[in-house]
Amino acid sequence: MATISSAGIGSGINVESLISSLMSLEKRPITNLQTRQSSFESKISALGTLKGALSSLQTAAKALTPAIGQTATAAFSGFKASLADSTIATATTGSSAVAGKYSLEVSTLATNQRLSLGKTYGATDAVLDFGSDTSRTLTITKGSGTPVDITLDSSQNTLAGVRDAINNASAGVSATIVTDTSGKQNLLLTATDGGTANAVSISGTATFIDPANPGSPIAASSAFNQTQAATDASVKIQGVSIATNGNKITDAIDGITLDLAKTGTTTLTVERDNSSLKGKLEAFVNAYNSLNSSIKSLGAYNSTTKTAAVLNGDSTLRSVQGQVRSALTSVPTELASNPLKTLSDIGIEFQTDGSLKLNSTKFDSAASTNFTATAAVIGAFGNTLKTTTTDLLATNGVIASRTDGLSSSVKYMDSRIEAMESRLTIIEKSYRAKFSALDTTMTSMSTTSSYLSQQLALLSNMVSN
Repeated sequence: MATISSAGIGSGINVESLISSLMSLEKRPITNLQTRQSSFESKISALGTLKGALSSLQTAAKALTPAIGQTATAAFSGFKASLADSTIATATTGSSAVAGKYSLEVSTLATNQRLSLGKTYGATDAVLDFGSDTSRTLTITKGSGTPVDITLDSSQNTLAGVRDAINNASAGVSATIVTDTSGKQNLLLTATDGGTANAVSISGTATFIDPANPGSPIAASSAFNQTQAATDASVKIQGVSIATNGNKITDAIDGITLDLAKTGTTTLTVERDNSSLKGKLEAFVNAYNSLNSSIKSLGAYNSTTKTAAVLNGDSTLRSVQGQVRSALTSVPTELASNPLKTLSDIGIEFQTDGSLKLNSTKFDSAASTNFTATAAVIGAFGNTLKTTTTDLLATNGVIASRTDGLSSSVKYMDSRIEAMESRLTIIEKSYRAKFSALDTTMTSMSTTSSYLSQQLALLSNMVSN
C-alpha cells in the first residue's frame, strides 16, 4: 500500500493551507510579544540618544564649574598681553594677571654658558680611558638642580658616541662636534638656557685620554674649558631693575611670563580677554539646545498623522526635561547677595522655541561692568547643571533605571517567545498527525464508496437484464 507523503493528497483537501492558517492564529501571541519587544528596544535606543545629549551638556557644564577651592573670578579670568615692539619680547598670561600698561627696558640679554673639550681627536679615535671598568659615568649638574649621570661604555668611545649620549640625557646642555682644518674634532657643550642659574658643572668617573700623554687620563671635572660664561639679562620694568633667570621672566609681573628676544625699550599692555570664556558659554548653549531638540523630537506628537514619537508621554523624558529646565531657571542659593542672579542677566536668554541664545552684547556689558558678579553667575549655574546632569546620568538615575527596566522586559519576552515557539512546534506536529489520520480515513472512505458504487451498478444491471 502506497504511503501518504503529504497531508491531503489522498483526500484532496488542502491540508497544508489549513495547517498554515491554524498556525498563523497560534502565532499571534508571539507576534504581539515581538511587537511590544520592538517597541521597548526602540525606547532603549531613544533613551541612549537622550543620554548622549545629556552627557554633552554635562561636559559643557563642567567647563563652567570652578575647581574646588577656586573662586569663579580666578577660574574664568582671561587676559591677553601685547608689546608695542613684539621683536623685543613675547608675553603670555595667567589667571592672576592684572590689566594695565608697563614700560619694559631690556639693556642686555642673558647669555648661555659654553664649554669645549680641552683636547682634539680623530673621528674614530678612542676618547675615554675605562681602565679596568666596563663603563664610566659623566655627571652633568644644571645650577642647583639634580645631577644627571650619563653612563658610557666602550660602544660609545668616540666623540660622536659621547655627543649622542649627552644629547639623549636631557641634562641641560646640548653637545655638538666641530672639525678643524686638520680634520681633528672637538666637543662643544652649550647650556640649553641662558643665565647664571642655568650654568652647568661637569664631574663623574669618566676620564678622557690625553693624546699627548695617553698614560695620564684627564678627569671629567677638568677636561672642559669654559669659552663663554653664563650671564643674566639686565631688565627694567616701570624703571625698576628686576632679577632675571636667563631670558625668561616669570615672577616680575603677576601672571605674566616674558621671553626676551633682543635689547630695546617698549610698552607691555595687559587687558582682559573673555574670548575663551565666551567660547565655553557658546559650547554650553549649543549643548543645551541639542538636548532640547532631542527632547522635543523624542516626545513629539503629529496631530495630522496621529502618530507619536517613541518617548511621547514617557515619564523619564518629562523628568529630564523638568530637572534641567529647573536648574536653568532657579536662582542658586549662593547668588542670593550677588548683584546678578540669572543667566539672562549675563546674556544667556531663552527663545520662544525653548532654546537658549548668548546675547554677546549683553554679556560683554555685564563682564566689563562687574566681571566678578558675572563669573559668580556662570560658576553657580555651571555647578548646578553639573550636579543635575551627573545625578540624571548616574547608574541609579532615572535614565539608567528606565533603561534597565526595559532591558529586563525585553529579556523576559525573549524567554516567553522561546517557550511559545517550542510549544508551537508541538502543536504543529499534533495538527499534522490529526490531519494525516483524517486524510487516511477519508481516503479509505472514498475507496469504500467507489467499491459500493461499482457493486450497486452491477446489481442494477443484473436486475435490468
